[in-house]
Formats: sequence, C-alpha cells, structure tokens
Amino acid sequence: MNIQEILKYLPHRYPMLLVDKILELEPGVRCVGLKNVTMNEPFFQGHYPGMPIMPGVIIVEAMAQAGAMLVLTNPEYLGKIPLIGSIDEVRFRRPVVPGDALVTTVRVVKLRSSVGKVVAEGTVDGELACSMVMTFMLVDRTE
Repeated sequence: MNIQEILKYLPHRYPMLLVDKILELEPGVRCVGLKNVTMNEPFFQGHYPGMPIMPGVIIVEAMAQAGAMLVLTNPEYLGKIPLIGSIDEVRFRRPVVPGDALVTTVRVVKLRSSVGKVVAEGTVDGELACSMVMTFMLVDRTE
C-alpha cells in the first residue's frame, strides 16, 4: 500500500503520520510497515541537536500505527479507531537515526470485538531496534 491508500485508513496526518508504506499485509493477522526516517522530521530540531536520535515514544507510535493498519484494513472494523490501552515489554536495542528505514512487523495475538493485543518489532537493516506488546480498544470514529 502506498501513502494515498494508508490515508484512507489512518486518521493521522502530518506531523503525526508515521507510516510511509505498507510492505506486506494479511488483514487481522500480520502487517509490515515502513517509516523512512529523514532529517526533516520535526522532532529532530529539539531531540539531541547535533546527534539526532528518533525519540523512543515516536518509534513506539510508528509501530502502533502499523498495528492500526493491520486492524483497520479488516472491513469489520471500518469506521473505528484503535486507542492504546497499554504498552508492555518495550525494549530499545539500537538508536534510529536520519537515513534509517524503520521496518515494523506487527502480529495479532488476540482480537475480540473491541479489544485486541499485538506484538511488534521494529528493525533497521535487519537489526532489531525496538520491540513491544500493545493492547488496544476500538472505538467509533467521531468525524
């Protein structure tokens, strides 16, 4: 999926849209998303100027958005928004810097009516950068 297709599913817009492309998608099962990290990202202006490192919370949000694509592409959840309920077992293994391509793989652990759980891993050049377990709830979109 390209960015135009992603915009049909995710409610996020610049500067909070953190998925550039969906590389693989098995709706309700697995999703692989891509975030190209550039020096033009607004958070680099203040996050360690002179030594830009992508903030951990932004990495987690990028991974959560790939997870949202996994869920929202299922027609059953059309018109819903996943809200983060908890983020557990977060581990940061290496910094993500401008020029990196953050590839996030998200797998569904549990998905029942309005509650779900996913596991996610973010890699750069095949090396693990971050991993997490996230629970979420689906709510109606109000727009």
